[in-house]
Amino acid sequence: MSTETAAKADAEEIYTFKDEDIARARDIVGVYHAVRKREQFSRASPDIMRAFARSYGDDNPLFVDEDYGLDTRWGAQIAPPMINIAVTKDLLADPIPKEQRRPPFRGIHVFVSGSTTDWYRPVFDGDIIYSFEGFDNVELKESEFAGRSLLVTRIHVQFNQRAEIVQIQRVLTIHTERHESKKRKKYDTIERATYTPEEIAAIDEIYAAEQRRGAETRYWEDVQVGESLPRMAKGPLTVTDMVVFHSGGYGFAPYTPCTGRLWHQNRQRIGAFYIPNEQGVPDVAQRIHWDAEYARSIGLPASYDYGMMRDCWLTHVLTDWIGDDGWIDSMSSQMRRFNYLGDTHTFTGEVVGKRVEGTRHLVDIEFRGTSQRDEVTCPATATVSLPSRETGLATLRKPPAELEAIAAQMIKRHGELRAAKRTGRV
Repeated sequence: MSTETAAKADAEEIYTFKDEDIARARDIVGVYHAVRKREQFSRASPDIMRAFARSYGDDNPLFVDEDYGLDTRWGAQIAPPMINIAVTKDLLADPIPKEQRRPPFRGIHVFVSGSTTDWYRPVFDGDIIYSFEGFDNVELKESEFAGRSLLVTRIHVQFNQRAEIVQIQRVLTIHTERHESKKRKKYDTIERATYTPEEIAAIDEIYAAEQRRGAETRYWEDVQVGESLPRMAKGPLTVTDMVVFHSGGYGFAPYTPCTGRLWHQNRQRIGAFYIPNEQGVPDVAQRIHWDAEYARSIGLPASYDYGMMRDCWLTHVLTDWIGDDGWIDSMSSQMRRFNYLGDTHTFTGEVVGKRVEGTRHLVDIEFRGTSQRDEVTCPATATVSLPSRETGLATLRKPPAELEAIAAQMIKRHGELRAAKRTGRV
């Protein structure tokens, strides 16, 4: 579970939904807007692709070596699957009408519960990534104990400078009313993990045995339903992991951590996101991901990771298994439990199906990350496309034509506004 906001008020304060916010959320389903915020980076490069892959522990030469890819089917280095969370350039666009703006849901907890991502094209050196987004689905749930919850699925469509869609991601966020006095004891029984040297050695054994398929082609015909994927370890999770993940590219725009004058300017823009720490210094609410003292102050036993970090880990499992010639078609994940500092995850999976669709040879996989508490925190499913001994290379899907048409319109308008800005007409 990863949260985009954190408790701002004292333990007894209650936040509830406004009916007009719920109505507006439903009204704007299917309305798309250009993303006008820039992520950490805006253009893919060999160094950026390398830094991002390494930020979640991936040393695949296809992602980190600018020469290795020259001898693969791609003919160049390509970006890791989740590069969208690090590379997005801001689009110029017309102002959003007031009635189409996203409701603020001020004071409401927001948790990322899971995501579904479809990949269509690789990202290469020099590619600029743009995006448009909107609400894909809005569902209201009510319970006597927890109050109302709003399940909002947001769609994020990423495309390159040629208006070619590279991926579409749907993220399920759960907006919950805050009744702190009822919830603060929920996690009291969870103990932080500690390790003996022998336990660290056992984790090291998993790391040492990890297998990357690489240049050895995995053919569809050789895959058997029921076969297991090799184990992969991640953790124990540390503050260093969180720092490296951010420094590798995860910008968390528009709440990007910043310092000095930029810290001051950001507080003027989104002051409510800055909550005084124990020394009275306004600091970002997302420090819940690395500040254990702050996490404990709102009833959690420790800081915890980002859901997107575990999505990166899940794609790492897949890309190690499929090899250089394979392609991830789609992946759906759930974030069912927190992954606290100190927690260790072991990833396991199985092939549950294989099929042919036209010229495409597909394999279905079920896999998961399991913590040292023996809790499955991030179950997932995926479909991958593999080469066939009969038909050759794995083929990629075409993205939805209607969404690619929207991307083309937005690129066109971006160019018009940029030209007008350059000549002083706006």
